[in-house]
Amino acid sequence: MRTQHSQEYFQQAQQVLVGGVNSPVRSFKSVRGQPIVMKYGRGSKLYDYDNNAWTDYCLSWGALILGHAHPNVVLSAKRTLEKGASFGTTTREEIEIARHITAQVPSIELIRFVNSGTEATMSAIRLARGFTGRDTIVKFDGCYHGHFDDLLTAAGSGVAQLKKSSSLGIPRNHIDNTISLPYNDVVVLEQTLAKHKNAIACVIIEPVAGNMGVIPAKPEFLRRLRELTKQYGIILIFDEVMTGFRTSTGCAQADYGVTPDLTCLGKIIGAGFPVGAYGGHKDIMQNLAPLGGVYQAGTFSGNPVVMRAGLTGLRLLNEAFYKRLNDRCAAFAEDINGYFQTHDIPAHIAHYRSMMSIRFRNEPVINYADAQAASGGERYARLFQHLLNAGIYWPPADLEAFFVSSMHTKKDLEALAQALKDFFAKNA
Repeated sequence: MRTQHSQEYFQQAQQVLVGGVNSPVRSFKSVRGQPIVMKYGRGSKLYDYDNNAWTDYCLSWGALILGHAHPNVVLSAKRTLEKGASFGTTTREEIEIARHITAQVPSIELIRFVNSGTEATMSAIRLARGFTGRDTIVKFDGCYHGHFDDLLTAAGSGVAQLKKSSSLGIPRNHIDNTISLPYNDVVVLEQTLAKHKNAIACVIIEPVAGNMGVIPAKPEFLRRLRELTKQYGIILIFDEVMTGFRTSTGCAQADYGVTPDLTCLGKIIGAGFPVGAYGGHKDIMQNLAPLGGVYQAGTFSGNPVVMRAGLTGLRLLNEAFYKRLNDRCAAFAEDINGYFQTHDIPAHIAHYRSMMSIRFRNEPVINYADAQAASGGERYARLFQHLLNAGIYWPPADLEAFFVSSMHTKKDLEALAQALKDFFAKNA
């Protein structure tokens, strides 16, 4: 495909934006080539400035479960915007979406809206520390919870030790109270929580990891985590920024039947607009200002345009919607994995509902070490370029998830399946 205009625009971008991007993964650094500069989106497609159409499986990193520019969402945002973009006051829009979410998500009785997933996790952790009077955070290797200083720790060794930062510019004291554990390891979890129970304020986890590829937590692991945190008075936080309303109306916690104390949301609840939220039990949430002593504020939090668009999108998501989407994705994964098995190709599609990732090995992936061992590296870069040549836009990073929306047709998925088979037939 011709991408002359994208190349020209990206050269301009590099002159005024750091690396030409506003988020590092967009730079195509790990997959070679230059980013495609997009002009608009419709349904399952993105369109660039050279008028190329790309079937999009990135979907604004999972936010667009209804696809691009859904007419209901666009109309509701437009009508709300015509009344004003922002007021800095309480609005009916935020009340209505809050009522919808608290009625759907098992753990959320009260909710606070913010502007990003990072802000949601950062605020939830501050609240957990304020509520418990403790300082230590437990997270899991390979789980990404935004660029909050206390959570940017390098992957752990499998033993409960404090880790070094995975970013420059973070003082040591920000991660001295952070412990990173292997995902899905009950034994290490039990040992760590027992040893540090009086210091741990919270455990934060993605119930289905999506930032080391898709790795569902083992049900017994999540159940044991819930039991231990209750036993030791530790706040359990589910980061459902990615899984929230991606898997079902009650989110992943409803799928698993495990109810955390606090839940972080984002992406889908904004229908493509910038958003984040955190919520939980009343006895915890009432520790937030203005009711309690844990401070958090934001000028654009609960923006009426975002709230109305988000609620419009959420109202389209019901059991029938998820069944159609999830069944289509399961059939796609079954087809590709069957092809891999039949042709003895060391690869598989890992998936949870409409979240998916490619693994360059046959063996299951249950933690970050497995994910690294199953990464494609240069091979993924070749696959990414192969898919681009076929008009398919995948995440430009090996360990990111790709997503399917309700607007992806059977023909779209068949084209992706064929492109994958063509690649692996030549690169087995």
